Amino acid sequence: MRTPELLADAFGRVQEAVHEAVEGLLDEELAYRPDGDANSIAWLVWHLTRIQDDHITDAFGLDAQLWTTEGWADRFDLPFAPAATGFGFTSKQVAAVRAPGDLLLGYYDAVHARTLEQVSGLTNAELERIVDTSWNPPVTLGVRLISVIADDLQHAGQAAYVRGLAERRG
Repeated sequence: MRTPELLADAFGRVQEAVHEAVEGLLDEELAYRPDGDANSIAWLVWHLTRIQDDHITDAFGLDAQLWTTEGWADRFDLPFAPAATGFGFTSKQVAAVRAPGDLLLGYYDAVHARTLEQVSGLTNAELERIVDTSWNPPVTLGVRLISVIADDLQHAGQAAYVRGLAERRG
């Protein structure tokens, strides 16, 4: 298996997990929070997608995130600055992220497609390129991509767990 195929498989597993967590749910179920400080499915999927959009855009030196260039920020119409990704959000801000499943999945699928496009021609040597010098040691493209995959899978798993709680509660 070559590097692009390996990365496409990993990101494909994220896509499957995201779809399984969201598909078929009502808006109220997507907004369900097990307690007042917990994350909802809508927030978890929006946040993991925002982080992937942000990190892929930066790592590959792309002009801008799909969040703004494809109008997703306008469609979601959230009460945050366009640069917000959910990192460090308060409970009140988490609660403000409400969106229907088709919107969440539309944005996720657009970011997923862009991600696959960017990784499709990668070589092993390109994975060694430094993409972030604010860490010690500096972060390579390979490390950043694995970080995005790991973070996405954790959040998608959390969303699946919250879905189970929402479905059990009726």
